[in-house]
Amino acid sequence: MQLRQSNPWPDLFRECRRAAFHLEVRDEYVVPIESEPFRRFLDNEPDDYAWFQDWAASARELTARGVTLSRVRVVTIPHSDYQRWCLAVAARNVGAGEDIRYLPRQHAGAVPPDDWWLFDDELVAFNLVDENGKAAGAAITTDPNIAAYCRSVKQRLWELATPYAQYVDQDATSTE
Repeated sequence: MQLRQSNPWPDLFRECRRAAFHLEVRDEYVVPIESEPFRRFLDNEPDDYAWFQDWAASARELTARGVTLSRVRVVTIPHSDYQRWCLAVAARNVGAGEDIRYLPRQHAGAVPPDDWWLFDDELVAFNLVDENGKAAGAAITTDPNIAAYCRSVKQRLWELATPYAQYVDQDATSTE
């Protein structure tokens, strides 16, 4: 396993040729660029989404060259404030070309404790965070056993998860 403490993501996405899948299992994240937009959301203030443009451009570039960009978010119900915000922002992710699915934690069964990206079904990049929850780089491996495990988790959770648009409709009408 290779540790990359700086920002490995631009290189990993640039090198990706077929598919990039992200498993998200945490209900809260500490991402400095999201702090102010998240505060605006909590205070019901408008957001210009300028902070989101770099990711949207990257997602559009990836999908334009034929890379499938997808993620499953395993979430606790009721949603944390952060996950309510992510759900509101997810329409922009989908608009940029991502396929996002949601899976309530109580329906997920066993879930890995860590977030990771699976690139081209062969390279796994575990999201590392520091003691405050801030991004601290990635642990990267091409170990075929770890990649096979991640592929199996991806397949199982993907089949259980609900596509974003359907999940939003269900969430809006849910009485739970």
